[in-house]
Amino acid sequence: MINTDTLEITPEILSLIAGIDEFKGAWRALGTLAPERLSALRRVATIESIGSSTRIEGSRLSDRDVQRLLANLEIRLFETRDEQEVAGYAEVMETVFESWRDIAVTENHIKQLHRDLLRHSSKDERHRGAYKTSMNSVAAFDETGAQIGIVFETASPFDTPRLMEELLDWFNRTTEEKSLHPLLAIGIFIVVFSEIHPFQDGNGRLSRVLTTLLLLRSGYAYVLFSSLESVIEQSKEGYYLALRQTQGTIRTDQPEWEPWLLFFLKALRQQMVRLRTRVEREKLMMGEMSELAARIIELVQEHGRLSIGDAVKLTGANRNTLKQHFRALVSEGHLKLHGQGRGAWYSRA
Repeated sequence: MINTDTLEITPEILSLIAGIDEFKGAWRALGTLAPERLSALRRVATIESIGSSTRIEGSRLSDRDVQRLLANLEIRLFETRDEQEVAGYAEVMETVFESWRDIAVTENHIKQLHRDLLRHSSKDERHRGAYKTSMNSVAAFDETGAQIGIVFETASPFDTPRLMEELLDWFNRTTEEKSLHPLLAIGIFIVVFSEIHPFQDGNGRLSRVLTTLLLLRSGYAYVLFSSLESVIEQSKEGYYLALRQTQGTIRTDQPEWEPWLLFFLKALRQQMVRLRTRVEREKLMMGEMSELAARIIELVQEHGRLSIGDAVKLTGANRNTLKQHFRALVSEGHLKLHGQGRGAWYSRA
């Protein structure tokens, strides 16, 4: 059974949830871009998600490679395993984006998503959409590809059906009863799913697909327009460390949920910040503001504070030109000046 009695809702966890939920509530106002601009944001997020999620598992395809591949999905012939994985991930993501309201969190739906995820992979033909039949413990490898040890033991093939049934029962009951905040329930579902590792292959990719599905079903509609997978890729070491710290305790009397939940919630916050920054830049670009001014706003949003020297390094623009833009942005109420002279810096107003 899933034991959440040891789950402590710390002030940090509460603060992260509050910030994410505030953005969720404000998304309707933030998302008042023209339909074509929202579509563009969604296309970029989709490419980033597919590229990042497959690279986390070892793919070598860049986002540009992914974009080219997606433009030719109708060819249905993919020469390399990387291409096969990207094609499968793209099709499953499209299914989730279009039909998330109809995809209940059931064993059959999860198996169907797994089957579709590996649709183009000839290597995985025998175990598409079926639980594992042999152990698939997560191993560590050296630079030559030789196995140097087991990172953690996953569930046995014998125990997998029972553990998956328990997980699904727990999640659906918790969701129906609203006994736990949705973000916490989703986080726990994902880390336990990953600990079970129910399929022979594709568990990491599927866990990230399921994360998007569960967030959409819980009302976090903005996740269509910003890539959580991209955030995770940029924090890959922290991602695996947090997973392992919690996974190793799940079957004990004292599960430690906090390491994974903190990582998960911080990743969701970063996803939210990226989207807010992009939406604000889009709105600025639609007005009379120049592209350079919009870029300054974006950099201040990303870094929290920015000096003219920082802006020179990050944009390559002329220092005097930047000074004029900063003065204009302050006078228009977009930025706030702190200090003076060489120590001056700017924040959002």
